[in-house]
Formats: sequence, C-alpha cells, structure tokens
Amino acid sequence: MPNLEHTALILDIDGVIRDVAGSYRRALSDTVEKFTSYRPTALEIDNLKAEGKWNNDWEASQELIRRYLVANPHVPMPSYDQIVSFFQGRYRGLHTPWDGYITQEPLLVNPDYFCQLTQSGVKWGFFSGATRASAQYVLDRLGISHAVLVAMEDAPSKPNPEGLLKAIDQLDQHPPTITTVIYAGDTVADMWTIVNVRKQDQTKRYLAVGIIPPHVESSRQADYRDTLIANGADLVLPQLLSLTTAVVSDII
Repeated sequence: MPNLEHTALILDIDGVIRDVAGSYRRALSDTVEKFTSYRPTALEIDNLKAEGKWNNDWEASQELIRRYLVANPHVPMPSYDQIVSFFQGRYRGLHTPWDGYITQEPLLVNPDYFCQLTQSGVKWGFFSGATRASAQYVLDRLGISHAVLVAMEDAPSKPNPEGLLKAIDQLDQHPPTITTVIYAGDTVADMWTIVNVRKQDQTKRYLAVGIIPPHVESSRQADYRDTLIANGADLVLPQLLSLTTAVVSDII
C-alpha cells in the first residue's frame, strides 16, 4: 500500500458520497414545479449546474423559477424564504425526526474506503455546499462522527475556494505537512474551486478529480466527463470508489 502521508483528499458530498437524484434534485424539481407550471428535467438541471455558479440548490431553484417567469411574467415570483421553506419541507420533511427525501438517499461509498485512506496516510475531510445538518446526517450513516467538515454555514458557496482552504487548514494542524491536495466533486463549480484555489495558494499542489454522479445516464456520461475536463478536472472517474489509494498515488 502506498505511503501518502503528505496528501489530503477533500470530498464533496452530494453526488459523490450520496446519490441525491431522488432527494436534493427531486426537491429542486418539486420546488420549481410548485411555483411555475413546468418541471425541470435532469438535463436542464445539469445544464444549469454546468454554468458553474448554481451550487446552492435553493438558489438554483430560484434561478430556474426566475428564468421561467421571464417568458411568463403573469406568474408571481415567490420570495427566497418561500422557496427555501418549500424545498426543505420536501427534502428534510415536515416532522422531527426527518421524514423527507433525505431519508431515502443511497450511499455511494462504504466505511472501508476511509479506512484504506487512513492506512495509506492520506488525510481526508469534506467540503460541501449542503447544510451542516444534512451533511452530518449522511456522515453519521457511514459511522463518521468527527471528520473535518466545512459546510454551507462555514464558507461562501463554491467555486469560492475559502471553504476548501478551511478544510485543508484543519487537516494540516498536525504533522506531516500536506503538500498535495485532491478535491473530488461532481460539478463544474467543484472543478472551478480548484482552478480558483491555485490562484490563491502556490504553497501546495492542487488536483481536481471529477466524479460522474449516478443520475447521469450512460449515453450522456462522455459529454459530462468532457464538460468536467474542460472546466479543470485533472481526472474524471465513474464513482468515488474508483479513486483508490493506488490511483491517488499515480496521479500525484
């Protein structure tokens, strides 16, 4: 097993650690449909995300509604609070404990994956645009309760790299010093985060690994891969489990 003690792997969560096609993305479609007369397709959502600045699904919902209203000005524009409230009612549910779509999210990785990273010396953590409660919900399902996690409340939305730098700083509190950082994500905004962090920090080597999320049909995967590469991905893989310690060793 390779020794990767100077390497950090920071992971996005949605589309990488958990499949959100039936949760976040479904809630996004529900929200747009609630306030308009149309329901966006998976491809329409992907095309919006490919613009690189709609990482926050509340804001993505608002933007799709806004675009609909440009062509349909007779439809009233809901407030942002109304959008968030409806979205969360679908995603988290209306009761405690949560009973919404979040409870149905398939996991895309297993606890052994993180054990292998640790055994190879890789420092690892998470930088996600999800709320902290939502992100921790899925980490708890994996038995991960004390990992470094930078969430929506902790930093500006991607592709601003501030949250990535915060995660690295927390991981770098103890030796050995991190010299290479890999960020694995599934969107253009994730790739741009690495492009942007390279402009701010020349003390480390930064690599972007694109992960094709499960909702992308096989007929669209090549295009999805090309889009990630065109926007900064150094490598694109079909799933996070393909990013083994051997592959990490090869790309660094």
